[in-house]
Amino acid sequence: MPRYDYRCRSCGATFELRRPMSQSDAPAMCPAGHEDAVKLMSMVAVTGTASGSAAPAPSQGGGGGGCCGGGCCG
Repeated sequence: MPRYDYRCRSCGATFELRRPMSQSDAPAMCPAGHEDAVKLMSMVAVTGTASGSAAPAPSQGGGGGGCCGGGCCG
């Protein structure tokens, strides 16, 4: 079930709720009991590299992918 972050406009508390996507915009009550909470925009940051091996080197030849990479541009 997705997790959504909220901030209470009354007390400023930030909290999270797990709820179905169909209820993501439903009103939320903060842990202090205030009903004026707003859903925050969640950001995901992905950093680092995959463990095991490095990314493959780009090929030097033509070949597949995209219009000009496939040789259809004249």
